[in-house]
Amino acid sequence: MTTSTWINRGFTAPFTATGISALVPPPPWHYAGWLLNVAFSFAPECAWPLLPPALGRVVGRGCVHFADWQACTDGHELLDPVLAQYRETIVVLEIERPDGSHCMYCPAIWVDQDISLLRGLLQGWPKKIGSTYLTRSLPLAHPAAAPLRVGTRLGASLAVKERRLIDAQATLSGENGKPLGFLSLPTLGAVGWADLRRPQQMPEPLLVRPDIRDRVHSDWHAATATLQLHPHPGEDIGCLGDIEAGEASAGWVGITVAGARDADG
Repeated sequence: MTTSTWINRGFTAPFTATGISALVPPPPWHYAGWLLNVAFSFAPECAWPLLPPALGRVVGRGCVHFADWQACTDGHELLDPVLAQYRETIVVLEIERPDGSHCMYCPAIWVDQDISLLRGLLQGWPKKIGSTYLTRSLPLAHPAAAPLRVGTRLGASLAVKERRLIDAQATLSGENGKPLGFLSLPTLGAVGWADLRRPQQMPEPLLVRPDIRDRVHSDWHAATATLQLHPHPGEDIGCLGDIEAGEASAGWVGITVAGARDADG
């Protein structure tokens, strides 16, 4: 049975003739946010459960991004901020593709907003619900503002199903930083949906990359950092084992997602 004669105006469910109830409208989606980025290293052989072998060779480097975002389509969400604001934690791993190029792959990401969760799944970013907190830097010379200067300390944490999963602390060095993780390399994800008409058959994920445009950013502020990954009974990311924090940076970025492309397109 099909619904081809039904005038549906919802880009995502719920599908209705008005489209008002749709959780996510079509792109472009515009994002601006404050990010703390912490690079890390790990034993490459530990990552095999997290990504398809066809991607290429895991090089043993990754990044955790703690992000405080504001997002919109035509801008109306900015007048109703509950639709626009959310926080998330993103984990990406660096891959050397078969052609020798490098990219990032997102095996795990947690967010606190259903709109963002569905946008992520459509892009191949496997979002789940989690609770992220990170220190905000405010443009004030005040003890509570965490101003962007030498010695300022920042913290971030992620809890999933009320269990702490990731902790980070960073101290600004006063030096220029750089973009890390998905801010520095193209990032791939896997899109796949189960078909309950064939519950015994696993989905065959398709590798895609978001079509990111109109990137803008502030200066990146370098930091030294610590990063800790805690055991969790419901998350595969723990298979990375002992991770070692590397360089870190903090700053603001804005991007627009216009859609998605095939991974090799």
